[in-house]
Amino acid sequence: MFEGKGLETDLLLLGALLLTGLGAGMIDAMAGGGGLITLPVLLASGLSPVEALATNKLQGSFGTLAASAYFVRKRLVDLRQMRTMILCTFAGSASGTLLVQTIDNSLLATVMPLLLIAIALYFALSPRVGDEDRGRRIAVLLFSTLVTGLIGFYDGFFGPGTGTFFTLAFVTLAGFGLARATAHTKILNFTSNLASLLLFLLSGHIVWLAGLAMALGQLVGGQIGARLVVSRGTRLVRPLIVCMTLAMSGKLLWDRFI
Repeated sequence: MFEGKGLETDLLLLGALLLTGLGAGMIDAMAGGGGLITLPVLLASGLSPVEALATNKLQGSFGTLAASAYFVRKRLVDLRQMRTMILCTFAGSASGTLLVQTIDNSLLATVMPLLLIAIALYFALSPRVGDEDRGRRIAVLLFSTLVTGLIGFYDGFFGPGTGTFFTLAFVTLAGFGLARATAHTKILNFTSNLASLLLFLLSGHIVWLAGLAMALGQLVGGQIGARLVVSRGTRLVRPLIVCMTLAMSGKLLWDRFI
């Protein structure tokens, strides 16, 4: 088992971490919420909360990278057109990661479950959430700077539901179909993970053996999940988003009040 950063473990634990990364990578590529699976496992392995958060960013970056690469190859995203989004997301996430070290985020922990439940209801009940693109409701520049920057900031500051927030923003404000929104979400989710990861690297809290074992699973799971998004579209992604969002809400409420 893990003892702080003294990594005395066996093949069984490493195998469990790898399989956890595989499953979380698949789910995260399709609907977000992979951290709901990986964080409890890392904590159960004996890591401290800050080590678990830092290590989770390491392994999660591999999953979002694998999914992002697949979507780029399938031409569902154009990185040149996303340059402003990527820069603003990176800056927002880095700022949030720095700020969270000095500010109590208990208010967000209370409000977030309610916001996530509202998102789940929107995806479950709205007939407008589908695979077809619709009209944009916000200017491209405003969306690229303000919206993606704020969600990136949230990911660095708090985290749960970031992928869902990106997807919701692309669907409701940018007018994207769900599959295209999911593809763009993975690019920005990887960006925010990377920004936060770089700061955690400087802090020295990453437990490398645990993170790399999960990362190997994430690399495979992220690609499988991305393929399912392309092949199954709304039929698979929409119910998964609803389920994972409700699961995140339940866990946050449990952690907060139980």
